[in-house]
Amino acid sequence: MYVVILAGGSGTRFWPLSRKLHPKQLMSVFGGKSMLQRTVERVLPLSPKRILVITNRLQAEETRRQLEYLRGVRIEVIEEPVGRNTAPAICLAATLIARHDPEAVLAVLPADHFIRDEEEFCVTLQRGRDSAQNGYLVTLGIAPDRPETGYGYIEAETELRGSGPYPVKRFVEKPDKERALEFLAAGNFYWNSGMFLWRTDVILDSIAVHMPEMARAFSSIAFSPEIWESADLAPQIEAVYAMVAGESIDYGVMEKADNVEMIPANFGWSDVGSWNALPEVLEPDNDGNVIIGSPETIVADTTGCVVSGSKVMALLGVRDLVVVDTPDALLVCAREKSQDVKKAVEELERRGLKRFL
Repeated sequence: MYVVILAGGSGTRFWPLSRKLHPKQLMSVFGGKSMLQRTVERVLPLSPKRILVITNRLQAEETRRQLEYLRGVRIEVIEEPVGRNTAPAICLAATLIARHDPEAVLAVLPADHFIRDEEEFCVTLQRGRDSAQNGYLVTLGIAPDRPETGYGYIEAETELRGSGPYPVKRFVEKPDKERALEFLAAGNFYWNSGMFLWRTDVILDSIAVHMPEMARAFSSIAFSPEIWESADLAPQIEAVYAMVAGESIDYGVMEKADNVEMIPANFGWSDVGSWNALPEVLEPDNDGNVIIGSPETIVADTTGCVVSGSKVMALLGVRDLVVVDTPDALLVCAREKSQDVKKAVEELERRGLKRFL
């Protein structure tokens, strides 16, 4: 098995702590190692033949620095010249691996997810590898425990398949609260985790069918004798990225293919997609508050708040807030609005205030 880790995101929903040069996956959200480092270490028990980390030019230096300690592990950090969403990143990785091992199974994982039970995670990937070897495009689905509106959903055919894998009926975009309640009650809808397994030749064939322009662009890459030296291919990769449009692999392939299976995953997953997700993965105090960074912070008559900062703060008589203090920016928002933090980032960009991004 090869592992492809998608590590080029900007983590805008974790602003102001997450910035373009130091996004969520490079942060130590939970203390200790960064989310990227945890993601790499999590797959090592599977003895992957090689780990490809796909990132961008702004983050490549720090990405390499953070992985230097993993000596002896075959890791390649590959720079995208420009972000184009997940489909080009996956097509690039599959193109590189296919040159060396065209029928290899590829596990594609985001770099910024939280996994509580790492042993069960590896067991689930092993199950996914078996299905992928049989020619399926495999996605991991998370059984929902609440009517979440921040995730996309997968509707699966669960009637005759025991514990799975299940054929996928359809992918559904992020629903409103009413539809999310319907999905929860139906029992055959799962959160879309954004984690996939497939054979290299199968995903490349699927891209050729459903995204032919992208397939043609990447097939134009001419390899040097040492195919893993991606730096030697940089001019060609840059030319290809100038030709292809940005697209997610979900929309470009998975929603259109007829050989998609889903494996239900139960390993304590969160995409840690916003500040509101932290109480799921960090132990709150008795009043439901999560405090990061400053143990001297004072909370009194305060419940359900997420607080991050290096200076002493005091929260008195407030409920369900996110308060994040950094040397150059302060965020205060309702927890239920934490998905909208990206709007502040977009507004800063619109105003040309790039020094805060």
